[in-house]
Amino acid sequence: MKKIEHIGIAVKNLQTSNLLFTSLFGKEPYKTEIVESEGVSTSFFQVGPNKIELLQGIVKENPISKFIDKKGEGIHHIAFEVDNIYKEIQRLKKEGFTMIHEEPKKGADNKLIAFLHPKSSNGVLIELCQEIEK
Repeated sequence: MKKIEHIGIAVKNLQTSNLLFTSLFGKEPYKTEIVESEGVSTSFFQVGPNKIELLQGIVKENPISKFIDKKGEGIHHIAFEVDNIYKEIQRLKKEGFTMIHEEPKKGADNKLIAFLHPKSSNGVLIELCQEIEK
């Protein structure tokens, strides 16, 4: 793993949260995007070398709404950038980690993504991210 790519925060209302975080960071999100495969709407803030992703569920059954129902708004996941997501998934499986996604899929911000199950990482949802080559 190369670095923390972003921290994902689950929110009930993306528009309201964008205003809050714009006030906090002193700048607007650099990108908003709908990720149909996950049923979420996202926005990204660049804060120095770090990124914050806000996520709101937009369909009835989605991971973000389920998370908020159980735990409320807050940190949802930590994403790590990797050079080769396919190799990293295989390496982590060999190390005994359980993957939610056995194969990467397209996520937000031009990334291939895959998640580790939090039961195998001390309750922390970990996302692997690899930039999709254009």
